[in-house]
Amino acid sequence: MHGQQMSADDTYPQADKLGVLRGTFGFDGFRPGQEDIVDDLLAGRHVLAVMPTGSGKSLCYQVPALVLGGLTVVVSPLIALMQDQVAALKLAGVAAETINSSQSRDDNVAAWRKAAKGELRLLYLAPERLMTGRMIAALQQLDLKLIAVDEAHCISQWGASFRPEYEALQQLSEAFPAVPIGAFTATADAATRRDIVTKLFGGKAQSHVAGFDRPNIKLAVAAKRGTPKQLLAFLEGHKGESGIVYGLSRKSAEEWAAFLTAEGHRAVSYHAGMTPAAREENQNLFMAEKGVIVCATIAFGMGIDKPDVRFIFHADLPSSLDAYYQEIGRAGRDGLPAEAHMVFGLEDLRMRRKFIDDEEAGEERRRREHKRLDALVSYCEAPACRRQTLLAYFGEASDPCGNCDNCLDPKETVEGTVEAQKILSAIHRTGQRFGAAHIVDVLEGKASDKATSLGHDRLPLFGIGKDRARAEWQSLIRQLVAGQFITLDVAGHGGLSIAAKGRALLKGAEEYRYRSDMIRASPRKQHRERAAEAAELDPQRETVLQRLKALRWQLSRQRRVPPYVIFSDRSLIDMASRLPLTAMDFAQVHGVGAAKLAAFGQIFLAEIAASLAAP
Repeated sequence: MHGQQMSADDTYPQADKLGVLRGTFGFDGFRPGQEDIVDDLLAGRHVLAVMPTGSGKSLCYQVPALVLGGLTVVVSPLIALMQDQVAALKLAGVAAETINSSQSRDDNVAAWRKAAKGELRLLYLAPERLMTGRMIAALQQLDLKLIAVDEAHCISQWGASFRPEYEALQQLSEAFPAVPIGAFTATADAATRRDIVTKLFGGKAQSHVAGFDRPNIKLAVAAKRGTPKQLLAFLEGHKGESGIVYGLSRKSAEEWAAFLTAEGHRAVSYHAGMTPAAREENQNLFMAEKGVIVCATIAFGMGIDKPDVRFIFHADLPSSLDAYYQEIGRAGRDGLPAEAHMVFGLEDLRMRRKFIDDEEAGEERRRREHKRLDALVSYCEAPACRRQTLLAYFGEASDPCGNCDNCLDPKETVEGTVEAQKILSAIHRTGQRFGAAHIVDVLEGKASDKATSLGHDRLPLFGIGKDRARAEWQSLIRQLVAGQFITLDVAGHGGLSIAAKGRALLKGAEEYRYRSDMIRASPRKQHRERAAEAAELDPQRETVLQRLKALRWQLSRQRRVPPYVIFSDRSLIDMASRLPLTAMDFAQVHGVGAAKLAAFGQIFLAEIAASLAAP
């Protein structure tokens, strides 16, 4: 007997869903975004729900499962995740089971008998076990009310974690035409969302895309300058806290764990090359105890529900912004402050390009993965707020966050309006459909076969960028993408088009500034940065610094602006180091121009004087 799909006009009494929410799960109300998803599923509609990690996705199908009665099948990619959810449901008094390869045959048979007798409300299955002819036929005989597909991005070849076994799920709507299906994920850009809806629902589903922002996670990216030292320095601020260090390979995961252990940290490794027993032991240690650091590859993390992960450190470049977002989403699930720090080097980029080229996949997938990697590099080279760049990738607009390295300590930028206009002109004159490589060819005056055949070598601007190196133009394009002046079509053929900000810049209504340090750092700048890193304030100056930060915070609250708008961390450190006592002295502080001298000079000078006078 198939589950009966209700009409779109049917509704459930308010008491039912709220009664389940309170009586079973102990919550007085839904979190933002949950109730609409629950209502759609209760009304028999197919749903795609994209919600940030930690926002309560599982509740969105568990509540309907209990309201509807009958059986709900939950598709999950990981045995550990299934077992954790079943254990939690049983503790809440819910009849739930899983059938998976880690259990004995007797346990699996017993779980199925409960389902067949109508004694279960939720049954968790891996996709490969569900999508067998025998299991489909057996489920068709039961009172199946709902199907929930967890980690739904795994079905999309354009997603960060494509799994071939998920492709068979495309047959679900045909096998169970009267059963609503809910697809849930924390990570899906626009192209991935379209792919999921097409494959699972034939293009027809209610889409709920909650905000992607995780404002409690501080974002930072730094150039690699000795990763072991950078990691140890980072961990100084996270003593006794749980966190994850992501590396590029199994070997790196092992080496980082050994290195941190030798340095006195409690660290374990986790990767696909370990035995299942060893992986489970290390994961259980991480989940159960505080202060454990897991050094891992991307094999670790999906379904990890540890609320107090305080940091994520990427020792190597992730594969894409999708993967990066998913990986940093394992931090701060309790809503408290957490930190995501990445170190980035050109060797990482070379290795990632090689991984994509060596992958046994079609040319179309390889091309898209290169474009996704381009978007990640744009994020790394972003001259302004990182959160704006990250959220824009997922189609979400935002204001500067005040909680990333670029907001808290703005990087030096140089005027580059003319260079940007040259790039935008080349994109416009060539039809807004070509990728960065061709645009740079046109700027450099490189008469490639494509440029010649299309007549682009006859454009007036052909060769106007000969004065700059190719790598410089490539970085400028990436920074324009990060600044939302240019749109990179990841889902299509990787073409560049001009966004609204870019059109204004092309008309002279906008100014453009870029980070020159992401193109090439001069020896003088490198020396200055090393000196700043090496400098340590004495106790008195450290006290002054803390008072200046408190003053900055107070002023930012009064003016309703992020703290960096008042002064960057670098400016405050320079103040604490110089201890200026006059306006003339204060004008020499890094980042103090005429306007800031007039607006804040006397306020900060008074605070410095008071700090020095304090006992």
